[in-house]
Amino acid sequence: MSTAGIYQPRGEIAPRVKDDGFRRCLIEGLSQSPKILQCKYFYDAIGSDLFDRICELPEYYQTRTELKILRDHANEIATLIGDDAELIEFGAGALKKVRVILDAAQRLPAYVPVDISGDYLRAVTCALELDYPDLMIDPVVGDFTQPLKLPSIGARRVGFFPGSTIGNFRREAAVQLMTGWAEMLRGGGLLIGVDLVKDPALLHAAYNDAAGVTAAFNKNLLARANRELGANFDLDAFAHYACYNPIQQRIEMYLMSLERQRVRMDGHTFAFEQGEAIYTEDSHKYTVRQFRQLAAEAGFTPRAVWVDENSLFSVHWLEAP
Repeated sequence: MSTAGIYQPRGEIAPRVKDDGFRRCLIEGLSQSPKILQCKYFYDAIGSDLFDRICELPEYYQTRTELKILRDHANEIATLIGDDAELIEFGAGALKKVRVILDAAQRLPAYVPVDISGDYLRAVTCALELDYPDLMIDPVVGDFTQPLKLPSIGARRVGFFPGSTIGNFRREAAVQLMTGWAEMLRGGGLLIGVDLVKDPALLHAAYNDAAGVTAAFNKNLLARANRELGANFDLDAFAHYACYNPIQQRIEMYLMSLERQRVRMDGHTFAFEQGEAIYTEDSHKYTVRQFRQLAAEAGFTPRAVWVDENSLFSVHWLEAP
């Protein structure tokens, strides 16, 4: 089995124990036609580190554009959040964007980052605690699409969901997810980043970067299966493929088999035809009006919205009445 294309992280990352949810996802997804995997499993420790690198790429406009919006409107956002809110970040990742909010809303009593990658979350939380010693930080390792057992200090709750991760959900699933959050955050609100419909050339470049980091991020799903489940995926026998579907207004990401092959994993064998693809991610884009309609359908009251000068990205403040 070739090892070419297996990403080497910048720092030492502890080995992970077998994730049974990931195992079930692989077996079920690779048994379907067409084959499909859930994008939440991108984010083991190596995948999370790779995504941090994606966010630094020149083609990937989302992160720097959203950060600029947050910085430009930080004081206004802090006023809307209020001083008495328990801030909950869903899919917290590197905890970079929340620092803008914490710097502006300095009287928040508590911050709860939620992320599926436990090793990664514990590492970035330790760094945050050093910079915000007076803030109660209570990380939760979990899947934010499932019921969560969250700490509570009796304060009103405000959610934070940056990065346009909502775009990874098809509309019905996005409404379902946000409906649950509207109930969880009742009396508070949700600050959410949403990527906008734009020139497909910009989108194509963002998901097909010249350095190949997004390709490594996509292929890490297969490398993770090799590491954790003893699979024998040959990463060189699969190609990263991402394209924009203008009818559905979404990027679609795939891993395409370059040859006819069989892959073994955990007592199962999966056959691939040449050109057969594994569907790994959706990334939906919205107009401001489309997303406000979705939020209202989920039970939120859309309030403020901020958009950058080039109309690439938007940040929305939604109230949960």
